[in-house]
Amino acid sequence: MMKEVFIVADNIYSPIGNSSAENMAALKRNQSGIAWHENPALSPTPFFASLFDSTEPCTAPFYLEGYTRFEQLMIASIQEALKNTDIDPRDPETALIISSTKGNIGLIETEPYSSVLAEKVSLHHSAKKIAGYFHSPHQPIVVSNACISGLLALLTGMRLIQSGQFKHAVVAGCDLITKFILSGFQSFMAISNSPCKPFDAERDGISLGEAAATVILSSQKKSVDNIRLAGGSVSNDANHISGPSRTGEELALAIRKALAQSGIHSSEIDFISAHGTATIYNDEMEAKAIDLTGMESVPVNSLKGNYGHTLGAAGLVESIASIHSLKENIVLPTKNFSTSGVSKPLHICSTLQTLELRNALKTASGFGGCNAALVFSK
Repeated sequence: MMKEVFIVADNIYSPIGNSSAENMAALKRNQSGIAWHENPALSPTPFFASLFDSTEPCTAPFYLEGYTRFEQLMIASIQEALKNTDIDPRDPETALIISSTKGNIGLIETEPYSSVLAEKVSLHHSAKKIAGYFHSPHQPIVVSNACISGLLALLTGMRLIQSGQFKHAVVAGCDLITKFILSGFQSFMAISNSPCKPFDAERDGISLGEAAATVILSSQKKSVDNIRLAGGSVSNDANHISGPSRTGEELALAIRKALAQSGIHSSEIDFISAHGTATIYNDEMEAKAIDLTGMESVPVNSLKGNYGHTLGAAGLVESIASIHSLKENIVLPTKNFSTSGVSKPLHICSTLQTLELRNALKTASGFGGCNAALVFSK
């Protein structure tokens, strides 16, 4: 029998809160961090996004000399999560896993190219600095696989624990929005001219967002209300570098494998936290995948209208919200959703719901056709 893996502590550091509790309170109010920004340093034209207050000197709640904003946010989130557990990152039985899509890429906009800059923008460089801060005895593991990075990092931590290589895993993710990132999405014509509308008939693109998040996994149950990471899987469309599958079959495959690993039937899933980017093709693909797995009547939400798309942090942020939703027996609303705009019938939650919950499914998809699915259970 595979070892059980528990979520024993977590943190979300975002524009709507500096802790998981603050973020959950904001989500229950259906609060959003998405706002109109006029910032020539990021874009020659105004745009909607969920960004940290740029007037703060380093964004993080403290300042560390020699660490970038990205690294400081990661450290801040990890520290907040560690406060809520007795797990020590210096323990040889604790792994450190870092999730990000772009890391320090913003430095290329402010510093001339050099071998030093090339090292500073590499994800392994930041990961080593973060590991050094916490005196981790191991080389950190970097997970960077487009927008499933956060879920894949959790799945990696789960597998390391189940295989007996570690007893605990600190899984952290972060991304900050830079001109490089924003201009890339703008070149795809993928940025909405209004706050994004997941699954809605009038959806027209994403809103980007910034966040850092941490989940601490353990083979040891620390509290009676610890949620289990019961199963997970990944798949790939092999369809297009930026366009998702037209059938949803590949995400459906990841969902089925995650359910099989967890020993849970699709009829036992009580709600789905979808990727829900509010692009035409992503939401349609997810709707088809959910339909293919027979869960069209299961409550579904997307938190992109609250956070924007936080890239390498998205899977972690939204997993933490799902974990606390299970604990509180609530399904959070999908902000800005009004009328369904996908071809398959879905039970999209537009208001806060109180239900008896036991199992939740979290999905994600990203560039290159990658898909991920995780199951969380009481």
